[in-house]
Amino acid sequence: MIKLFKGFKAMSYVIAGLLALTLSVQAFSASPTLDRVLKNNVLKVAMSGDQPPFNVMSRNNKMIGYDVDLANYFANTMQVKLEIVQLPFGEIADAVKNGKADLAISGMAITSKRTQELTFVGPYNISGKSMLTTRTNAEKGKDVDFNNPDVRIVALKNSTSESFARMQLPKAKLKTISDYEEGIKLLLAGDVDAMIADMTIAKLSVLRNPDAGLITNKSPLSIEPIGIAMANDDAQFANLVRNYLSTFEKMGITKKLNEKWFENSGWIAALP
Repeated sequence: MIKLFKGFKAMSYVIAGLLALTLSVQAFSASPTLDRVLKNNVLKVAMSGDQPPFNVMSRNNKMIGYDVDLANYFANTMQVKLEIVQLPFGEIADAVKNGKADLAISGMAITSKRTQELTFVGPYNISGKSMLTTRTNAEKGKDVDFNNPDVRIVALKNSTSESFARMQLPKAKLKTISDYEEGIKLLLAGDVDAMIADMTIAKLSVLRNPDAGLITNKSPLSIEPIGIAMANDDAQFANLVRNYLSTFEKMGITKKLNEKWFENSGWIAALP
C-alpha cells in the first residue's frame, strides 16, 4: 500500500507538471512564434539527421535520437503535431532565422558567434570535440604533427568542429563536408587523414567500423554546451521554451533521455 501511494504521488507530480506546462501556453499567446505554431497546429523543429545519438536516420528511414524525443515532449506539451525539418547542419541556423523552423534541436553548441544571430535556451546537454583517424595515421602522428600542410582534415561545414579545426590546426588542409557520412567515407578511402567531430560521432564511427582500424581520443578535446536555438525576435517564446525545459529537467525527463541515448547502446541496432 505504501509503495502504491508513493507511485501515485510521483505520478501526480508528473501530471501536475504537464498540466502547468499546458496551461502556460495560454499565458504566452502574445508570442508570434507560438501564435504560428498554434494556428498551424504544428511545431517545426530543424535537425540534421546525422548526429547520433542526438538525431539520426534509422534503417526504417525514421528519425530517432535524443533530440527527436525531446522535440516530441515540446510538441506534446503544446498539444500540437511535431514536424521534423531535416536539413544539412550548415543550413539549420538560416532555417530558424527565416521562419522555416520554429526551433533547432540538433546537437547545436552554444557559441558567442551563434548567440549574435540566434536565441539559445539551455544547455540541455554537454558535448566535446574529438579527432577520428586511422591507427596507421595515428602512428605517423607520433612523429609528424597533424598541424602541418601535408595533413588533410575534414569537418562539418558551419559547425564548431570546423571552427575548432581552423583554430587548433591552422596549417592543415581543411575540407568542409555536408554530413558526417561523407567524412567517414573519405577517411576510410584514405582521401583524408583525420576528421574533427563531436566525440559521440567519433566513438560511434569506431564501433560501427570494427575492422577499419579507426581510433579516436579517450577524452574530449573541448567541452561544449548544447542548446535549443530559435529566432532572436521572440523573447516570450524563448521564455516559454526555457520554462518547458526547466520543468522537463525537474520531472526527470532529460535524465531518462540521457540514460536511453548516452548510457545504453541498444539504439545502435536500429541504424542502417
